[in-house]
Amino acid sequence: MGKNKTKNQKKARGDATRVAEESYSTVPHTFVFHRGQVGKNVGQLMLDMRRVMEPFTARSLKVRKKNVLKDFVAVAGPLGITHFSIFTKTENTVNMRPARLPKGPTLYFRVAKYTLIKDNISSLKRHRMHEQQFSHHPLLVLNNFGVEGMQVKLMATMFQNMFPSINIHQLNLNCIKRCVLLNYDPVSQEVEFRHYSLKVVPVGMSRGVKKLMQEKFPNMSKLEDISELLMKGVNLSESEAEQDEEHNITELPQVYSGRGNMASQQSAVRLTEIGPRMTLQLVKIVEGMGEGSVLYHSIVSKTEEQIQEMLKRKEKHLKLKEERKRKQEKNIAMKKEQRDLNKKRSLEGIKRKREQEGQGSDNEVEDPGMQEGQAPAEESDDEAEYYRQAVGEEPDEDMFPGAKRKHRPGKSPNPFKKRKMSPGKGLPPHDKKSFKSGDRGKKAAGKQFGYKKTLEGRSQFKKSGGGKKFVKREEKGNRFGQKKGESGKRFGVKKTFKGRSTTKQQRGSGGRKDFKHKKGKS
Repeated sequence: MGKNKTKNQKKARGDATRVAEESYSTVPHTFVFHRGQVGKNVGQLMLDMRRVMEPFTARSLKVRKKNVLKDFVAVAGPLGITHFSIFTKTENTVNMRPARLPKGPTLYFRVAKYTLIKDNISSLKRHRMHEQQFSHHPLLVLNNFGVEGMQVKLMATMFQNMFPSINIHQLNLNCIKRCVLLNYDPVSQEVEFRHYSLKVVPVGMSRGVKKLMQEKFPNMSKLEDISELLMKGVNLSESEAEQDEEHNITELPQVYSGRGNMASQQSAVRLTEIGPRMTLQLVKIVEGMGEGSVLYHSIVSKTEEQIQEMLKRKEKHLKLKEERKRKQEKNIAMKKEQRDLNKKRSLEGIKRKREQEGQGSDNEVEDPGMQEGQAPAEESDDEAEYYRQAVGEEPDEDMFPGAKRKHRPGKSPNPFKKRKMSPGKGLPPHDKKSFKSGDRGKKAAGKQFGYKKTLEGRSQFKKSGGGKKFVKREEKGNRFGQKKGESGKRFGVKKTFKGRSTTKQQRGSGGRKDFKHKKGKS
């Protein structure tokens, strides 16, 4: 098992992470994207420009057709994006617009010529490009930007702010692997854009010795003496026989990666172009982010009167905008006030309705002395009967009206109907008689709690007046499939006549004979 990290190691790693995050947030970051239809070549030029701006750019940024510039501006703030580089294409020209967030300025360049990375690689015999070169930002070199002119100084400032600044006292030379060169031509007013790969090699020794130091053994079969190997330009190709001159030889302040690159020793800096290559022409400079007053225009020039008139129009436009904004805020406040008023009224109505429902529920409280299952109408009938017994007269119709109980919400107003029971064997059906309120009251006279009404000379198990009889078990009663009043009828047996039973017959003459017999009986 590996050893656990000590407390000092964890603290050092945390400090290094914090410093890296702080340094990463302070450097400029760039979005490189296109607007509109640009074609395959311009799209590849945009991707090559992202490679130049690495690692402080969005390499895999996806752009949709429905995205507008405001979408990128809204996203740029939380991500710490400071610059945009926008590519567009018209019928005649290709344009590049570097812009500073969030309030500009925006520079409009026309791309007069451009060459892609793949074109540069195909033109070189030996190219030097690997992923390790893009782990650190490139070194920016500006040339001939000291010419007088507001537009030239603004261009130089814009390009300088797009790349991180370098502190020469704390810089590690091993991090510098690439170089971006911008050269301004005051005559043609064009900017040459180049992207190079850096390589540092020691000088003061022959190339044969360099090969030996790099563990590359040259072919010495044609040499007669070892001194021939130490002589310059012997047994080497044309590209290797290239001589380093004073313009690319310097003294290294630090130890650089590679054998022989020692501090305070002479070394040569060699450049290999990576690409892309562009020739830019400045068209105009706009004050804002893609819009605003024009600070410089290379084609159109305006007089002082035209500038003043343009400023007046802009001021008028701003006043109208402020007026519309103020009116909109007033309308919003009015709608909010109306909404609050409607809400207040709704709450008052709900409260009032609940109070009314509470009063109604108080009236619906049941009498604790009422018998279980007794309806209010029966209670009114009992009061009418009590009045008859006490006074000896019939009460008026308006004195004891039938009270209807108020049903609470959620309950069914219709009570459940009781299931009718069929009478016993040999008993006639229930007599359906309509009773008046007075008769119902007479029958209820003398009724007490737990009292069963009995009549003289009658059994206590029978009801008066043709009700259902309760007979002994030995008497013959209804069986399965037997109708009311039928005796001796079983399942599958027809009605009997005079003690005779006939089995079920098929349809035909048998049925007609029974019908005749039944008719003669009647």
